[in-house]
Amino acid sequence: MSNMVDPLVGRIAARIRAERERRGWTLARLAEASGVSRAMINRIERGESSPTAVVLGKLSAAFQLSVASLLALAEGTQPGPVQGPEGEAGVCRRTGAPEWQDPATGYRRRQITGPRFPAEVAEIRLPAGARVPYPAAAFAFVQQVVWVLDGRLTFHDGEEDHELGPGDTLELGDPAPRVFANTTGAECRYAVILARGARP
Repeated sequence: MSNMVDPLVGRIAARIRAERERRGWTLARLAEASGVSRAMINRIERGESSPTAVVLGKLSAAFQLSVASLLALAEGTQPGPVQGPEGEAGVCRRTGAPEWQDPATGYRRRQITGPRFPAEVAEIRLPAGARVPYPAAAFAFVQQVVWVLDGRLTFHDGEEDHELGPGDTLELGDPAPRVFANTTGAECRYAVILARGARP
């Protein structure tokens, strides 16, 4: 794992713990709500285990947050996009942006927008052959668009399947179990855009 990823894993751990404590939940309560074992949650919160994208999906669903929102909250605790005073432009250099990598699939995520921007935009790189499923609850309370930039993305949206190529977009509807899959031999790069909303 690269040096860029390690600090972000620690911030994700702190954010998961903060979200749990903000709700007054015990480890057992979060385990019951998410389907992730208490032991695994404990290791993640202590920074002893890096959560996979699937585990993050289950935890974010329990919190009624999108995975993107949960990661953006974690990324927002450290320098990301360099922003000027309220209302002024900010610059984020590619080399300075935090990047999270899923230890199970190699999926990589980079936050594009800062915490004051009214939408959350992230760039995703999905390796060849990777498949990342999320429960329906991970998509509650958000409006989301998937925009394929390079490669091909197979998107399973509940009972529907969509084959998306460069330039294709998909605006998601009501929450459903979803899978981001790359069935090709080349990396797929896409953007996820979410409208920011009230968090529970």
